[in-house]
Amino acid sequence: MANAAIVVLAGTDGHENLGRVVNALETAREFADADDELKLIFDGAGTTWVPALEDPTHDYHDLYQSVRDHAAVCDYCSSAFDVADAVDAAGLATLDEHDGHPSIRRLVDEGYEVITF
Repeated sequence: MANAAIVVLAGTDGHENLGRVVNALETAREFADADDELKLIFDGAGTTWVPALEDPTHDYHDLYQSVRDHAAVCDYCSSAFDVADAVDAAGLATLDEHDGHPSIRRLVDEGYEVITF
């Protein structure tokens, strides 16, 4: 069994960032389908994907829904990028383990392979 932490840092602007988030979601789904230990973390500008992907009309809403149970969001960055209300409305957990941000060190210490997109 693998332990994977997929961290989405790419924002919603530009076609290349859409590719990054889709690759992150596909990678997350691969780990989830294998019943591996998975954490999907939206951090930095990546927090702006939450309201976009929560929209049922988004092209990748269903892919997002397939791994949503593994998702969490940086507490500090959700406020900094003005999506805290959308994150709360989505009911996603927020992480504030290190100065308001997720602790990447903790993930490494717990044996997670950290993969960033």
